[in-house]
Amino acid sequence: MWSTATKLLNCLVKPSTFIAYIQPHPLGSYSIHEIVPTKVSLSDINFFHVPDYGVINITLIYQDSKGECGDGVSVVRRGSVKEVYEGEHEDELVFLFTDRISVFDKPIPSEVPHKGETLCRTAVHWFEQAERMGISTHFIEQPSPNTMRVRRVNVISDYSQLNPSTRNYLIPLEFISRYYVAGSLYDRLKSGKVSPEDVGFSSGHRVEYGEPLPEPFCEVSTKLERVDRLLSTQEALRISGLTPDELEHIWEMIHRIDEHINRSVARRGLVHVDGKKEFAFDENRELMLVDVFGTADEDRFWDGAAYDEGRFVEKSKELVRQYYRSIGYVDALYEARRKGEPEPPIPPMPEELITRASQTYIELFEQITGERFS
Repeated sequence: MWSTATKLLNCLVKPSTFIAYIQPHPLGSYSIHEIVPTKVSLSDINFFHVPDYGVINITLIYQDSKGECGDGVSVVRRGSVKEVYEGEHEDELVFLFTDRISVFDKPIPSEVPHKGETLCRTAVHWFEQAERMGISTHFIEQPSPNTMRVRRVNVISDYSQLNPSTRNYLIPLEFISRYYVAGSLYDRLKSGKVSPEDVGFSSGHRVEYGEPLPEPFCEVSTKLERVDRLLSTQEALRISGLTPDELEHIWEMIHRIDEHINRSVARRGLVHVDGKKEFAFDENRELMLVDVFGTADEDRFWDGAAYDEGRFVEKSKELVRQYYRSIGYVDALYEARRKGEPEPPIPPMPEELITRASQTYIELFEQITGERFS
């Protein structure tokens, strides 16, 4: 068990115990004050050895030789980007936003400085906006720049357990709304998997990258499977426990939120290209908006001035996706998935791309919120 504490703990540590630095806990900053009888500096050390019996004073995450030590909070889930911790109350969780990054369902062995904080602060901005619009969310408060307290719901991966009577659970779907021809939609239009008529264009229309869609193009994909896959409406209803009326209500909420996002970011020089959202049912089976939305990871934005000049300047994680497309990695990945072969390891980001990505996350946060990043 990973344990944590908000106050100083005294924990007897046995000889030859290894203490592993896993991740700073969301309720404070990582520090180990003293090991008796030996003092250890942990500036850049991830693992250290306790040579003799002693008392170790710990403010955050630690693990003894049995995997536990004292009372505290446990890690619920370690995702590709977020850490999820037990909250102070049993019906709450704490999200810790890290600087990790993933694309195409592949965690990249690189970190982007300040990414976690910008995502968290941007998400809080939109949650507060949604609440003012009368849309229920799971957001409670932001204890620190890169953490968020949220209402807890059950995550049920067995679709057979979900039905129109199930309550308090994460709907295992991602809801994608698209407003411009970009990303995977452009790829599918180019390959013929999606026709111009499917997205609202007239028959025979020659689709151009970046042009606005005649109407929002809405899709649903899986949320809890290893690789996201697009679903028909019928399958989405079958695996999620949603009724047709509830699904329609979700899309109505998404359109309301996105209309607000589109207007808000346009005033700040951005084009909102597309985005994804997640929902859950509370204990009364009332819908609420969960996870995060409107950020550089969940949504795609372009620079508005450049767009008016016919250029596409990415203001989101899309610039990282495009790099992996450009080096041929994405084609190799999808070919391996198609053949059922082992997936190729994803290479780390070059330093120049890490710097650009960090700047992009900061700039987008500032443009969306109107706040200075510091």
